[in-house]
Amino acid sequence: MLNLETLKTRYIDLPTMTKYLKSVGSENVISRLIPYLEDDYSRWNDFHKIPRTAHHSDIGVLELMPIGDSKTYSFKYVNGHPGNPKHNFLTVMGIGLLADVSTGFPLFLSELTLTTAIRTAATSVMAAKYLAKPNPKKMALIGNGCQSEFQALGFHHVLGIEEIYCYDVDPSATDKLMNNLKDVKNLKLIKCNSTKEACKGVDIITTVTADKKNAIIITPDMVEPGMHINGVGGDCPGKTELHSEVLHMGDVYVEFEPQSRIEGEIQHMSKDFKVTEIWNIIKTGKPIDRKPDEITIFDSVGFALEDFSILRLMYDIAKDENIGVPQSLVPILENPKNLYGLLR
Repeated sequence: MLNLETLKTRYIDLPTMTKYLKSVGSENVISRLIPYLEDDYSRWNDFHKIPRTAHHSDIGVLELMPIGDSKTYSFKYVNGHPGNPKHNFLTVMGIGLLADVSTGFPLFLSELTLTTAIRTAATSVMAAKYLAKPNPKKMALIGNGCQSEFQALGFHHVLGIEEIYCYDVDPSATDKLMNNLKDVKNLKLIKCNSTKEACKGVDIITTVTADKKNAIIITPDMVEPGMHINGVGGDCPGKTELHSEVLHMGDVYVEFEPQSRIEGEIQHMSKDFKVTEIWNIIKTGKPIDRKPDEITIFDSVGFALEDFSILRLMYDIAKDENIGVPQSLVPILENPKNLYGLLR
């Protein structure tokens, strides 16, 4: 039981998170997060899971992503507005909370904009660790916006990717990516003129585009034997990146099938189209027995369990390394029935 007389909610705001990530390196937090993700995905059946609740408009979406086990509960509030950069807002912004199930006490409140990018990259890398060919060296990175640096750092730092072929319909986004990562050792970034050029001869294709539409970014002629496709950008109804024929070219893996059927690349596939939830692979602790020419596809939409994992990691870091500020977010009363007493 928690000692509510002394307990406060640990809070990490954006400046604190920014300072911490700059000091330790985003790639190192991605690496530290992967074991948390593997542990939580291996405990898949311990969690109460539902698809995220979404409030859609013509220009974006507002979402709540809840999940919990018998001891701990979390949720994330997050938006997705592709047109936001025109107003100097980020496309995706988030906050998250971790709570104690036995009392409902909020243990940890944190920014989840930077950390969502980290958990998304860590999830991509974790899936590729189990699904991609051994020792991949080359990756195409299609979509060079806010997620791209984290994806590049994660795949380079954890999986050993040495060359990344970059393309975005906005050439300045690619320039931004290449400038941000120009000092990363042993990582070569190549600016490409088209998606097809970027995908030629790579081991992994990662797509992280932002437009809220049924786009066809990857077509069958771009997919070569042995490739792993990491489809990240198709993450809400009416938003996809892969040609439907691509999904028939290999085995498709998803996070939480009921949510992926609504939001993922498989949203336009028939109900009997076969997919495998990734936890089935992670619980084995070893990569799939993959044939050299086999094609694998990770249809990633982002699932609440991944936010649970990053909140759990950052709460541990906050306690162990004294990061963030204890806050009186909810009342602690001598007489817990006398809320009005606070106002006297």
